[in-house]
Amino acid sequence: MVTTHLNGDMIMDLEVMIDNLSDIGCSDEQQKRAKILYGSGEKEELIRYLKKCRCGLIEEMHESQRKVDRMDHLIRKAERS
Repeated sequence: MVTTHLNGDMIMDLEVMIDNLSDIGCSDEQQKRAKILYGSGEKEELIRYLKKCRCGLIEEMHESQRKVDRMDHLIRKAERS
């Protein structure tokens, strides 16, 4: 693994981070696509793609929050009845 030190903090190499995209919730297909873009040197397209993947994760987070909000509403209703 290639690492760089910046202000005492260890930063993982981009390639290693792409190899671990599944750890942050990306699908195998998304990880494969990111590897292809990285391997072909298409930096701008890779950045665009990673931002698209990020948007998907944000939407999943929002959906989870909506579910929690509905559960909270149900709990409040049950407490009042």
